[in-house]
Amino acid sequence: MCSERSRLAAEFGRDLFRAGQLWRREMDLGMRRLGLSDGTWRPLLYLGRMGGGIRQTDLAAALGIEGASLVRLLDALERGGLLRRHPDPEDRRSKVLQLTESGQETVEQIESAYEGVSQRLLVQIDEQELELCLRVFRKVELTLRGPGTAMESGPDDGLSGEVGA
Repeated sequence: MCSERSRLAAEFGRDLFRAGQLWRREMDLGMRRLGLSDGTWRPLLYLGRMGGGIRQTDLAAALGIEGASLVRLLDALERGGLLRRHPDPEDRRSKVLQLTESGQETVEQIESAYEGVSQRLLVQIDEQELELCLRVFRKVELTLRGPGTAMESGPDDGLSGEVGA
């Protein structure tokens, strides 16, 4: 028979996973209103938050996707005038990403939509509950980035403390 802690831990994992799926669905809907798909808004948001001049490989790792998949997304974003790729001055085989002015404006719209969706979804949760929830999420994230996990040797995604991105 399971202990109460084991039951709660399993319930926490299921609820966290399901809430994440539903949160992501709401974010995608909010971004579609801007004419952006999941394939476009997330790379732009991460690039905006991580700062310009990051390598494609670092962005792919932060997004949790393969480099080849990211290349197709970046091709479309570059054609759309939202970013530029330059050879990395430290490694000519690598590409460095930079948002264009239009890309930066789009990131600002994404951030605004992201904040709006977040506010709407969290309207019934008070500040103390949010602070407690964030402390729990951050502890879980530290564990997930620790020894013996899939993220053990992965790069920092630049979004620590961000929920739902």
